[in-house]
Amino acid sequence: MSALIFLLDSLLFIALCVVLARLLLQWARADFRNPLCQVVVRLTNPLILPLRRILPPIGKVDTASVIAVIIVATIKLGILSWVAGGLLTDPLSWIRYVAIDIVSTALWIYFWAIFLYALLSMIAPGGYSPLQSVLASVCEPILRPFRRLIPAVAGLDLSPLWAGILIQALLRLLRF
Repeated sequence: MSALIFLLDSLLFIALCVVLARLLLQWARADFRNPLCQVVVRLTNPLILPLRRILPPIGKVDTASVIAVIIVATIKLGILSWVAGGLLTDPLSWIRYVAIDIVSTALWIYFWAIFLYALLSMIAPGGYSPLQSVLASVCEPILRPFRRLIPAVAGLDLSPLWAGILIQALLRLLRF
């Protein structure tokens, strides 16, 4: 039974990451002509396009993508709680767990994006790849405030380190 729960949790986590990645890429104003962005768009279009017919955007916020993230997180929680046998009956508990799952998944996406961005900048500084372009558009808005506060030491940018530490601290706070 634990293997089934693990497999379902992994697959549903990946689905949530893909839908959340589309929302985060939209917020970061990433170039959607990028091949990696195109993969995310094609994977999420079956869910988001029907929602767009019903939900118009509010200002610059794509409500269809926001609702898609909430739907996928709710389905994930429902399936996992049903398989595990512990059904959540309180609506406030559902809302709380879904919100925590969305926030923690977004933090994990940012953590790994920043880690890969820093790693790629050390391996191939100044090079170009579609992955580096997407990571730059997602990570730079997060790293910019850290760069203003923490200067580079001997030419080494420590902002990804401090951003990662802050993200891990926030993830620990979400566990309680």
